[in-house]
Amino acid sequence: MRAYVLSALIILFLTISAVQASELKIARVEVRGEINEGTYITLQHAYDFALRKNCDALLVVLDTPGGVLSSTQKIVLLFMNSEIPVVIYVPKGAMCASAGSIILLSAHVAVMANGTAVGAATPVTIGFGSGKVENKTVNYLAGYVSDIARSRGRNAEVAKKFVTQALTLTAEEALNRNVIDFIADSEHEMIEKLNGISVNVNGRKVKFSFDSYRILEVNKPLQASIYEIISSPQLAAILLLLGIYLLIFGLTSPGIIPETVGAICLILALAGLGVIGINYIGALLIMLGIVFLIAELATPTYGVLGAASVISIVLGLLILFNEPLMPESFYNAFPKFIVGVGLGLGGILTFAVIKVAQIRKKKSPVGEVVGEKGEVIEFADGKGFVRVRGEIWSIESEEKLEKGDIVEVLERDGLRLKVRKVER
Repeated sequence: MRAYVLSALIILFLTISAVQASELKIARVEVRGEINEGTYITLQHAYDFALRKNCDALLVVLDTPGGVLSSTQKIVLLFMNSEIPVVIYVPKGAMCASAGSIILLSAHVAVMANGTAVGAATPVTIGFGSGKVENKTVNYLAGYVSDIARSRGRNAEVAKKFVTQALTLTAEEALNRNVIDFIADSEHEMIEKLNGISVNVNGRKVKFSFDSYRILEVNKPLQASIYEIISSPQLAAILLLLGIYLLIFGLTSPGIIPETVGAICLILALAGLGVIGINYIGALLIMLGIVFLIAELATPTYGVLGAASVISIVLGLLILFNEPLMPESFYNAFPKFIVGVGLGLGGILTFAVIKVAQIRKKKSPVGEVVGEKGEVIEFADGKGFVRVRGEIWSIESEEKLEKGDIVEVLERDGLRLKVRKVER
């Protein structure tokens, strides 16, 4: 009887194991909006979660118009070296342009819904030069993108045209030209179509074979949310402006709050700028603007150097960011944003800093009595008291003075004045 029960339990255990083995476990994460350092942190977190939970695949639901190149490269590196299959799905109504196209090409399985498009990864710049970038940047990105496509067995020539010709393909066109693996109008349909597909994962063949599937949702970590905020070029520009002016304000009007807030703003701005491509000419213009402002404070020029400071900093911010894969809307809106905020905020803060510095340079009229005349109230043995502008002061003099004499203040030493007699 015991042997029968034991055999039955073993059979039951094997049956359950077989069912579990045929279940596809998927870690699912959403990526929406501009690609930045926060996006990379989110995807790294999702990948680590998938490994920790022994998931069979990582599913990324992608909806992006583009983003930061350095963060895009980190994401591509993560996916290209993944130990589990990475499936990227572009759902209905979503975008997959610029940096998003590069990320899609790096997936083991790339899927799009009808009504979506992929491509348009031509590098663009902001500031001066009519949005054109150097050929070496275009050539680098073209080679980079085509190599990613080739390594995944996709059409490298078409991928290259994403960069060189701003080629855009519909889902149907992308499928026909071997850019994606298949089309699915829902996540359920997409997962069902995975069944039977084989992919190469770091040199080993992995085949999707399952009877059912289970999705584990991955939430965005707090660190990713913070980096999404501070790595925004718009916010980084504002934080940089505030940090610069508050620190200078603190130097001209010492106090704990201005310096502390300014230092925090500057640290956050530098943290954001650390993951964004920087044009060093823009950085030099910002430094020149700071020098102009300090020169204005040291040698007042009635605002001439102050105005030059604002213009220099605004021009520097305008060409500071060197990101070729940001959304088209960014290149159209960012210059207007910088000019408006830079001139407005920079002008107000510069005016405030200059005025505070001028006020602090003015000597208080209270107690400044050198050159003033007064009347002796009392005097004996070289010392006494005098009334100057209604105030009573201690005095000393080598001359013989009497009550009622008129004296002139020659020097002030603390609360004691040196005087000399003035003939009536």
